Amino acid sequence: MSSTDAPGERKIVTFSLSHQMFGIDMNALVEIREWEEPTPLPGVPAFIKGVTNLRGTVVPVVGLAERLGWTPSEIHARSCILVVSIAGKQAGFLVDEVADIVLINSDSVQPAPDVEAGEPGLIAGLVQITARAPEGSVDEHKAVMVSLLDLNALALTRSMDLAA
Repeated sequence: MSSTDAPGERKIVTFSLSHQMFGIDMNALVEIREWEEPTPLPGVPAFIKGVTNLRGTVVPVVGLAERLGWTPSEIHARSCILVVSIAGKQAGFLVDEVADIVLINSDSVQPAPDVEAGEPGLIAGLVQITARAPEGSVDEHKAVMVSLLDLNALALTRSMDLAA
């Protein structure tokens, strides 16, 4: 937590994936990288795109849409990789586009509904934020529901060991 954050507040990085808004805790973010085709690996789950070199460290690159059980993301000019630290290891997540860094109040985070059909616990909570609309838009700000990902639930234990 930086010295400008008040108690109970935290920064999240918001990003879009399959036309939905997600967020991760800013403290977990190592860096945001432009999309670059990773080196493929044999015998790994389909959602592992391969590995990339991050300043001498081999980092697995995960197609986050596939990891969530969705159709793979299409690569375009705004595609990027969010490199995060999970349990002391790094992983890169392919996302459609980074949106913003926002400050939220921890009290405003609502628990995820108990209706997850796939893996339980991937969503740590939901929070409504005021998002900036694209430039030139009539509506400058709009309320958006953000699903906060539980990075520990996405730990990808087997694939995270690829980087070790």
